[in-house]
Amino acid sequence: MKTVLIVDDELGIRESLKMILKHDYRVLTASSGIEALKMQERERPDAVFLDIRMPGMDGMQVLAELRKETPTTPVIMLTATQTLETVVEAMKLGASDYLTKPFSIQEIKDRLEKVLVERQPGLLASRSSSEVDDQCHLSGIVGESRAIRELCRMVRQIADGRSTVLITGESGTGKELIAGAVHKCGPYGNKPFVAINCAAIPENLIESELFGHEKGAFTDARERRIGKFEQAHGGTLFLDEVGDLSLATQVKLLRVLQQREFLRVGGATPIRVDVRVIAATNRDLGKDVAEGRFRHDLYYRVNVVPLHVPPLRERSDDIPLLVEHFLHIFAQQGDGRGRKISRDAMEILMEYPWPGNVRQLMNVIERCHVLCAGDTIETSDIPEDIREQVRRSSLKEAVLEGNSPFDEASREFEYDIIFQALRKTNFNQTEAASLLGISRRILKYKMDKLGITACQR
Repeated sequence: MKTVLIVDDELGIRESLKMILKHDYRVLTASSGIEALKMQERERPDAVFLDIRMPGMDGMQVLAELRKETPTTPVIMLTATQTLETVVEAMKLGASDYLTKPFSIQEIKDRLEKVLVERQPGLLASRSSSEVDDQCHLSGIVGESRAIRELCRMVRQIADGRSTVLITGESGTGKELIAGAVHKCGPYGNKPFVAINCAAIPENLIESELFGHEKGAFTDARERRIGKFEQAHGGTLFLDEVGDLSLATQVKLLRVLQQREFLRVGGATPIRVDVRVIAATNRDLGKDVAEGRFRHDLYYRVNVVPLHVPPLRERSDDIPLLVEHFLHIFAQQGDGRGRKISRDAMEILMEYPWPGNVRQLMNVIERCHVLCAGDTIETSDIPEDIREQVRRSSLKEAVLEGNSPFDEASREFEYDIIFQALRKTNFNQTEAASLLGISRRILKYKMDKLGITACQR
C-alpha cells in the first residue's frame, strides 16, 4: 500500500483528506513544515499533499526542501486564495499539480492517481503523440492555431533528448511555459525544473546564483550555498533572458555547457552535473553576436535546438480559447462566479495587436473580470485605450479599402480626438486646447463645426 503525506496547518483539511484516502492508502499527516520534513525523511512517502499558506515555514519553502531531498516524489499543492503567479512559482519549483480549495472527493483521488502513475519509470518516454499534446496543454499552452500545433509538435519531437534548447520570442509570449512543457513532456519530467531570470540578478551576484558558493568565499558568505545548476541536477535548468548575461559570466556558462562541471565561488573541487539547459531570450542574439555583446561560441552552444514562440497577433484565432481559459482561472481564484464575454467585446480583443502578448491579454481579462458588474463582459468593460486603437485601425482599413470616404473618416477622427481631450479636462476648453496644441479660438471653431457641446460631457 502506497503512503501519502498530508501537510496542512488546518486540522479539518488534514482529517478530511485522511478520511477520503485512508481506504486506499497509508495516510500520514503533519501540521507544519518542520514536522513534514522530519516525517518525509523518516517515512519516505510516495506522494505529498502540501498547503501553500502555513505559519512559520510556508509551503513554498517546504517544497524547495523536499525537492532537494527527494526530487522524484510527487507533490500536489493545496491553495485557497493564492494568485496564479504563486501557483506558477510552485510548478517551477517542481510541484506535480495543484488543487484549489474547496475540492471534491473525486478530484482528490484523480489527481493523486495521476501523479503516482506519472512517477512510474519509462511511462513518459512511451506516451503517444496525442498524450504529449495533452501534456502541452496541461503545462499551460493554450491554443489550436497552426502555429501552436506546430510548436507542440516541436516540443514532442525534442522532449526526449537532452540537447540544449534556445527559445526565442517577444516578451509575454510564454517562453517559460514552453520550457516547462519541454521538461514535463520528456522522460525527466518528474525531476527538478529550476528557473532563473538572468536579467533580474545583479552582476555581482549572478555567479553565486548559478554556481553557488562556499562558506567564506566573500564577506557575506556565512554558509555554503547551493546554486541553480546543482538544484537542477538530473532535471532542467531554465535560463530566462540569457542574452542579458555579461561577457564574463558567459565564459563560465560556456565551460559548464562544454564540460558539464563547474566550481562554486570560492571552491576548489569541480562539481559534475547532469542538467538539461533551456535558454530563452527576447533579443536578437545573432545581432548581439555580430556587435560583440554575446559570445559566438556560447551562441552555438545554446542554439542547438531552436524554438520560436509566435506573438499573439500572429495567432489571433487562439484569443477566444485564451480568454475562456483566463476567465475560468479568475473565477476559481475569486468569488467562484463564472463570467462570459459578449461577441462584440470578443471581436475587439481579436482585432487588437497585443504588443504585450499573452501576458497583457491575461492582465486585461483579470481587470475585466474584477470590474464587470454583471455576468457578461461587454465592450464598455474593455480598457478605453484598447477600444480606441481598434476603432482607429478599423477606420483606417475602411478608408484604404475604399469602404469609407476620406472626408468622413477624417471628420470622425477629429471629432473623437477633440471630444476625448475635452472629457479628459472636464470640458475646460482652455486646458483641452493646450493639450491638443491649438488655440482656444480654433478649438471653439472646430467644436461648433463638429457639433460638440458642453452638455455632452
